[in-house]
Amino acid sequence: MPLPGPPEAPEQVHVFDQREIDAVHAALAARRPLLVRGEPGVGKTQLAKAVAMDLGRAFVQHVIDIRTESRDLLWHFDAVGRLADAQLRGALAGRSGGKSENVTAASAVLQRELAVEHYLHPRALWWAFNWEQARERAEQLKRPVPELLPGCDPANGVVVLIDEIDKAESDVPNGLLEALGAGCFTPQGMTEPVAISGPAPLVIITTNEERSLPDAFLRRCLVLVLSLPEGDEALADHLVARGQAHFRGADETVLREAAEQLIADRHAAEQQHWRPLPGQAEYLDLIRAVRHLAAQPDKQKELLRQIKRYVLRKHLGTPV
Repeated sequence: MPLPGPPEAPEQVHVFDQREIDAVHAALAARRPLLVRGEPGVGKTQLAKAVAMDLGRAFVQHVIDIRTESRDLLWHFDAVGRLADAQLRGALAGRSGGKSENVTAASAVLQRELAVEHYLHPRALWWAFNWEQARERAEQLKRPVPELLPGCDPANGVVVLIDEIDKAESDVPNGLLEALGAGCFTPQGMTEPVAISGPAPLVIITTNEERSLPDAFLRRCLVLVLSLPEGDEALADHLVARGQAHFRGADETVLREAAEQLIADRHAAEQQHWRPLPGQAEYLDLIRAVRHLAAQPDKQKELLRQIKRYVLRKHLGTPV
């Protein structure tokens, strides 16, 4: 399945296998998050976008970093914007002067205008729980609305991608499960909760295993492990098939030679205990580069040997 992206970005193509299809259907039926595990570059992130397009659902992504807090998945409070508005309006009120009763009335208006709820921006789960409510709020605050993928409609539901959750502290996955388990959450400064309206969201979570995840979190997820095939022949066939899906018309001998080079470098990295291992992402980068630099298969093969050191060998001390 071809996936849309910016014109300058590398093309993305996802090839579903039966395990992925079964895991997604199970997560939808159980109404549980799907935790996708596997080494970097194996296709965890693009799986969520491909699922959204296949199901015709809206797609929302949140990439985790070390500063992420659990509420960042739900809403964002624009404290800086509120402070700036308070300072500006306070300065204007001070210049206007006036009678004490007018000052009191103006102060009451100011408090209403500066209410916390006016500075809450929807984040991933807010969009997933109630798209229309989030859209109305985003438009009021002049914030962007997530772009819909071709053929997708939030009326069919939402696929949420929580990417690289292993970078966060334990309160983030626990807070995520709390909101999903309750089916609602109440943002800071609001009295009415944001509740699921319409089809339940499908939440897909990825991890690169940089940090262990809480046991309570794992128990409440369905888990899909994406891995490359074992055995050199099976891995080479897998890589060639992925190359053919991404690059229509690519010469098979070039694809197979690139696969053999990657497998050799992968074995060398395993022996030296280097991580991450070169994998599918590096293989596709290598093919993309030689196809861009040369049109003829013979020249592409020659370029493979010249540039593989820059694509496959990323550790200090790696022989070139």
